[in-house]
Amino acid sequence: MKHTSHADYALRVLLYLRVAPGRRGSVGEMAEAHRVSRHHLDKVVNRLAAAELVETTRGRGGGVRLVRDPETITVGAVMRAMESDFAVVECLGPARYCRVAGVCGARSVFARALDAYFAVLDEATLEDIAENDLGLRGALGLLHGAGGA
Repeated sequence: MKHTSHADYALRVLLYLRVAPGRRGSVGEMAEAHRVSRHHLDKVVNRLAAAELVETTRGRGGGVRLVRDPETITVGAVMRAMESDFAVVECLGPARYCRVAGVCGARSVFARALDAYFAVLDEATLEDIAENDLGLRGALGLLHGAGGA
């Protein structure tokens, strides 16, 4: 299964905010740190805000910040907030054109696999995946007072 770049970028935004000084940053800073499109990150941040994982504030001193403790944000919740389709086979989705749908066992196998996948992601928190603070800060250019407020 492959997720969209928005799901990937959402995790990157949250990791940045987790290790940023004051757990705050601007979309521009995060785009530069991750070397990704600011336009794409704007969309990602808007979806994260709609999911109540981050808060955005405009103007001087504004930016993006985490609104929940990193120990309470699961990777599974982030993926669900960013993705709309987890139908790895057609019969898991809303449209069913497969001629053998309902008479083969593929649906139950893939449904169980998807449940197991989310069971793992629901156990992992933002705090878990940000375990290497110093390494993340270095990789994102947040050492020596750079970036963040």
